[in-house]
Amino acid sequence: MSERPTTPQAAGGNDAVDRLDPAGYPEIHRPLRARADGKPAQTLVFLHGGNVANWMWDPQVKAFPAYQVFTPHLPGFGARAEEDWRGLDSAADDVAAFVAEEVEDGRVHLVGLSLGGMIGLRAIARHPELFASALFSGASTRPLGAGARMSAAAQLRFGDAEWFWKVQAGAYGIPGNARRIYSDHGLTLRPENMKAMLDEVAAGGLPEGLGDYAERLLMVAGSREPSVVRKGFADVAAVRPDTVFRLAPGMHHQWSIEDPLFFNAMVRAWIERGEIHPRLEPVPGLPAGN
Repeated sequence: MSERPTTPQAAGGNDAVDRLDPAGYPEIHRPLRARADGKPAQTLVFLHGGNVANWMWDPQVKAFPAYQVFTPHLPGFGARAEEDWRGLDSAADDVAAFVAEEVEDGRVHLVGLSLGGMIGLRAIARHPELFASALFSGASTRPLGAGARMSAAAQLRFGDAEWFWKVQAGAYGIPGNARRIYSDHGLTLRPENMKAMLDEVAAGGLPEGLGDYAERLLMVAGSREPSVVRKGFADVAAVRPDTVFRLAPGMHHQWSIEDPLFFNAMVRAWIERGEIHPRLEPVPGLPAGN
């Protein structure tokens, strides 16, 4: 077993997101209580987005006290900001190695947002035996449009300025109590890592083997985030028709923080019962699924 930062699900004793350390948030959160049915605790893995780190999952960690929750630092972010970005496939293998090392029995439920969703797609395609279910939100699979490319270029140019991250936090709909840590973390990102990551994300594409993943998969987009996310759903449906697609009404890209109660309820319904939260809306032009 690795010596990764571990804490009970009280999230390291922090009481509010705005007091969290962007590099010090633990990766392993042990269950605080037993399951009501007496069965062993299941494991839930959250993969963070591209301009944030694993601290973004604090509202989710606190909402699942009967689970073992993993919130890994992805390469190039948070506590691993000094590491080199080696690509989406490499990051997916990194996540799989973490899961395989830490979970001795059973498979895990995987949740990813934005970059975490893109990495998650590759993880279930490359290591399907590890994941009992998957839920990804804001995972773009198509080449980014001109607007997104301009935003990426601005990040590379102004990423060392605090004002840039504060402006971006507002654009993403990040609540006020999370904007300080968002800005603090953004200033730690290495430009060479960001360029390599953004170039890869901007190119789009699906991982080989995605159609072979046999467990349930839910893909979600916020109705107020860039439309490129939902447009890519058709590509996923073409290789994996059993995938369920939904829109989160009124939500921006980073809606796990924007509306954590809604997000947490969606995750719980999917991983525990394989159900779709009733507030989620069908995606026009795609099958409604179950």
